[in-house]
Amino acid sequence: MELHLETVALFSLKLAYESEDSSPILRDDLVMGDYQRDVFELLVRRGDVETIQLKVDECVGLALEAIGGVDKPLGRELQRLAAEFSSSQTIELLDAPLVALKDYLKDIQ
Repeated sequence: MELHLETVALFSLKLAYESEDSSPILRDDLVMGDYQRDVFELLVRRGDVETIQLKVDECVGLALEAIGGVDKPLGRELQRLAAEFSSSQTIELLDAPLVALKDYLKDIQ
């Protein structure tokens, strides 16, 4: 799960901050500091669903803004997937919506 969380953050931040004329954002970049796998691993171990959702929502919010918001088809789908993730109540229930969110962000890169 931690890898999927980090990947969602990475793809979201790539959409928000990466441009054609700049270096690609990588997992060890400073912008990824609060969203690295070990940070998520600690939160998963603690069962801190609320903080995990907050961190993912921050990243997805940036990606949503970068793709034009909820007025665009890509934005509406991203918002729908993020809402499914945010409505999960337990760590176990986060997995399926997280994978769907990750796959969608990968597809729209």
